[in-house]
Amino acid sequence: MCGIVGYVGPRQAQEVVIEGLRRLEYRGYDSAGIALVVPGPEAPDGHRTGAIASAKKAGKLANLEKLIADHPLPPSHTGIGHTRWATHGAPTDVNAHPHLGPQGRVALVHNGIIENFAELSADLEDDGDSLLSETDTEVAAHLLELEVLGGADLTTAMQRVCRRLEGAFTLVAIDAADADRVVAARRNSPLVVGVGEGENFLGSDVAAFIEHTREALELGQDQVVTISRDAVDITDFDGNPSQARAYHVDWDLSAAEKDGHDWFMRKEIFEQPRAVADSLLGRRTPEGLLQLDEMRLSDDEIRDIDKIIIIAAGTSFYAGMVAKYAIEHWTRIPVEVELSSEFRYRDPILDYSTLVVAISQSGETADTLQAIRHARAQRSKVLAICNTNGSTIPRESDAVIYTHAGPEIGVASTKGFLTQLVGCYLLALYVAQVKGTRYGDEVEEVMVQLEAIPEHIDTVLAGADDVYELARAHVDSRSVLFLGRHAGYPVALEGALKLKEIAYLHAEGFAAGELKHGPIALVEEGLPVLCVVPPRGRDQLHEKMISGIQEVRARGARTICLAEEGDTRIEPYADVLIRLPKVPVLLQPLVAVVPLQLFACELATALGHDVDQPRNLAKSVTVE
Repeated sequence: MCGIVGYVGPRQAQEVVIEGLRRLEYRGYDSAGIALVVPGPEAPDGHRTGAIASAKKAGKLANLEKLIADHPLPPSHTGIGHTRWATHGAPTDVNAHPHLGPQGRVALVHNGIIENFAELSADLEDDGDSLLSETDTEVAAHLLELEVLGGADLTTAMQRVCRRLEGAFTLVAIDAADADRVVAARRNSPLVVGVGEGENFLGSDVAAFIEHTREALELGQDQVVTISRDAVDITDFDGNPSQARAYHVDWDLSAAEKDGHDWFMRKEIFEQPRAVADSLLGRRTPEGLLQLDEMRLSDDEIRDIDKIIIIAAGTSFYAGMVAKYAIEHWTRIPVEVELSSEFRYRDPILDYSTLVVAISQSGETADTLQAIRHARAQRSKVLAICNTNGSTIPRESDAVIYTHAGPEIGVASTKGFLTQLVGCYLLALYVAQVKGTRYGDEVEEVMVQLEAIPEHIDTVLAGADDVYELARAHVDSRSVLFLGRHAGYPVALEGALKLKEIAYLHAEGFAAGELKHGPIALVEEGLPVLCVVPPRGRDQLHEKMISGIQEVRARGARTICLAEEGDTRIEPYADVLIRLPKVPVLLQPLVAVVPLQLFACELATALGHDVDQPRNLAKSVTVE
């Protein structure tokens, strides 16, 4: 979710790029950088050989601007810029973009994840090339420069390098020997062209250039684009001419930052297919084995684990509740799920064979941080599931699974929750692989099912308008209940939390089997009850859920049922039916929670609330 800007034209490129980066600050970042082509004197044959001038700095854009003020860059009319959200490598000056080739002729910025960077890096090192950073990006920069030094123009070099890369990426590059062009490529990662008069732009979204032009080109999959002052040329990775879709941007800057959505939260709900896909990238070796980001625990240490305790808060706690079902099912290890704020005050039983799993989007959640410090003091191993590279909790943990959701601006977590679920599933499968509680083909089967989830989420999002209409119909409701069973129970809790957070309504989530133990007293005529129905593959669960739905319906509740496609058994008991794609019961939370997010977002909007900044809440709780 990095911010990318590219420019060629009559203006000073430094000003255009820095302005573009500032308009992309909303995306979140931990470092920033810029590179310019500074043309040299013209040779008798008309050729100019220039130089790359660059500056980059960890921290906010103001840090980069101060660096440039202290060490000014030469004038230039061609440049690229980047705001980085760290994935490979901590957020440091060295790891910040742009990255240069070994001789400094090519500069490159990158958004995404290059899955095979380790193999490519090893090849470079075998050839005597040395890398300065911890990033996957620098590998691409070196490969690109080697192609250029071998005689290829930058466009051809980009095509060749892209054919070698695996994963999701946007690459944008400049060549010191060509002061009139910027070349970029995209695969599974956003990139748009801004078309001006006598100038052209590149951006990770239109906010980067909307001040200068509203005419844009939407690049397709596996395309390379070369921009100059007066031309935009597009090919595929094999060099064949290609086309892009032209469109006019009729949003203002605020809307452009949100991709035309009214709220960051809504934008982030629709980013979930990509966030889940990114969180699954690079998780398997060429031999098909699972591999995790920073697994500093040996196989022997994992085999010694006889208990797992998950600690988290808020939405992350509900992700941990889902994880309990998956970990125990796939590994046969007992799992406890604890609220971080309560954990160390109950004198938990911990030792060297206990694995403590800390789930935190920010990596700075104060009570979770104190909990892992307590666990480590008791000799337990700690694994973090986190979205923020280099934050405190990952740094103080023995192992890390990064979720790669990108920045989440809305206070109410959406894509953060789904990617935490993915991280939990990956942990469960990895432990099962190491301990041998699941065969390789069984792990492979679940991974294939997980990799199909982004498409299933897209299917759910395609029905958003129906959910919006349903939400607006409940604008006068003062209370909403949510029911679930098995892995659907934490989904019910999360759905209720979303409604509390942004719509300020009384909302409660319950395990459906608990209805007769008290909660059914809340049911009255017309009360909306959202029911997460298990897939038919778990028939006993399914039938018991239907029994709970019948109980509330008999007492006047309006039942809104989320059930998989083809489930006809539920139809007589649903006043409203929201269809979900068919997925295994343990993975159903990944699709079932999405309509609940849409429902909460639209109901809060209809009530006139600020969805992105709900009252009394902060994005990260950094005090106990």
